[in-house]
Amino acid sequence: MKIIWKIIKQNVFVSASLFSFLSFEKHQGNCNVYLFEGPDQPAVIGRWDMTIAETNKTVPSWLEVRLSGVKTLVGEYVGAGGSARPISRINFADGKISFSLPPQWEKGNDLSFEGLLQGDSLSGTMTSADGKNHNWSAVRAPSLRRQKQPTWGKPIRLFNGVDLTGWHVPGENQWKVENGILRSPKSGSNIITDKKFNDFKLHIEFRYPKASNSGVYLRGRYEVQVEDDERQETSNHTIGSVYGFLPPSEMAARKPGEWQSYDITLIGRMVTVVLNGKTVICNREIPGITGGALDSREGEPGPLYIQGDHGAIDYRNIVITAAN
Repeated sequence: MKIIWKIIKQNVFVSASLFSFLSFEKHQGNCNVYLFEGPDQPAVIGRWDMTIAETNKTVPSWLEVRLSGVKTLVGEYVGAGGSARPISRINFADGKISFSLPPQWEKGNDLSFEGLLQGDSLSGTMTSADGKNHNWSAVRAPSLRRQKQPTWGKPIRLFNGVDLTGWHVPGENQWKVENGILRSPKSGSNIITDKKFNDFKLHIEFRYPKASNSGVYLRGRYEVQVEDDERQETSNHTIGSVYGFLPPSEMAARKPGEWQSYDITLIGRMVTVVLNGKTVICNREIPGITGGALDSREGEPGPLYIQGDHGAIDYRNIVITAAN
């Protein structure tokens, strides 16, 4: 009897292993499919680049749907601002999706979403914290997996140290150039490069006063945090992080008033962040856009943009090396 039971267990293990392997082989190039795919895997599982239509503007957002255990769907959501927030349960049946989550920085009631899956797109309505209803749509987020390592072009100095040539400010401009430094002396508008980029290496130096805050947005979608933070513990909100997603491995910040530097490499979704000469994020995947992104079109090139709405900040020596 023991011999028979041993044979049964071995066959079950081999069958399960073979199924998992075949599932992986079939879908290894698709970030929207998970390794242990079952025959009834909900089609809504994956990452979605969302757009919410508000009055006179569109708001980039992001959604991830994951399987937790056998049948429960959970996820994460990124809205216009703030960080990725968890969704404890996502309902999906007959092609219809619905979920709700508490407000983060918004004031008011829970946010609620309803939508319909049609092929590789979602669309529906959401009720915001202020009770207003908005239409939304989403497409599957691209994997952005590169088939080979890039070759690099020549370094380009994005800031000439003299004026704002090559940059634009969407709003009232508080940015100015003093002694070769790009300065925002107070909270105001953000500043954006005219040029857009795919994969690149970026060197940028910054200096903040005590308690100030800024951020460097890669392709205009992924914020690398710039913030005075006296805490020694790291999180996905501290300096050195990709905001809301990836924490730095150590606290490598200098004191307020001192010049600091980032050296950042972005290839597809894979990012390496070096803060003040220390590698704090090493070739990690950025799941999706962060709060404050310019758009959610992750498959397209995007600009470099710098936050100027969180306090005084200085930048200099901004050099990008784009992939050929």
